[in-house]
Amino acid sequence: MSHWHNESTDLLCDALLSLTTREEAYAFLDDVATVKEILDLAQRLSVARMLDEGVSYLSIRDATGASTATISRVNKCYEYGPGGYRTVLDRLKAADKKTKEDKEKTK
Repeated sequence: MSHWHNESTDLLCDALLSLTTREEAYAFLDDVATVKEILDLAQRLSVARMLDEGVSYLSIRDATGASTATISRVNKCYEYGPGGYRTVLDRLKAADKKTKEDKEKTK
């Protein structure tokens, strides 16, 4: 177990897992974090998504405004971390694919 896993972080994870809509997620994030913290997290996820798509560091920097140090840190986590980015990105891709398929069925 990581050194930061504790009762409080368990509660945070459980809180995140309890959210069921985008509106609930926005409300919780607005309550629990500063706008800068939220934007930083969103930027890192965007960087991870672009790395997953094979985009170059320079293109990622230009598109997201992330520093090369941030991109490098995200890449390290993406490549060698416990798999959080990959799990989320795989699920987002699957959800996007399902949404597209559902739209095609209704045409």
